[in-house]
Amino acid sequence: MDITEDRVVDARDLMCPMPVMAATKARRRLEPGQVLKVLATDRGSLGDIPAWAEANDDEILDSGEQDGVFFFYVRKGE
Repeated sequence: MDITEDRVVDARDLMCPMPVMAATKARRRLEPGQVLKVLATDRGSLGDIPAWAEANDDEILDSGEQDGVFFFYVRKGE
C-alpha cells in the first residue's frame, strides 16, 4: 500500500502515554483528510494508537511492524 503522509510523529523510544500525546499534538495541525504517520517502539502503542484513532473518529489506513518499529497511518476524520 502506497500512502503519503502529511506529518510524521517519531515516538520511538517513548513509553506510554507519550506516543499518544505526541500524536495528539501533531493531529491538531492536520486538516480533515490529511494523514499522520506514527512511529513507535512501545508495544503498548499496538492497542493505544488504534483506540486513540477510533476515539477521534479517525481511520487507520495501515499499520504494521518493521525492524522493531511499529507504524500507523492515520487519516484525520471530519
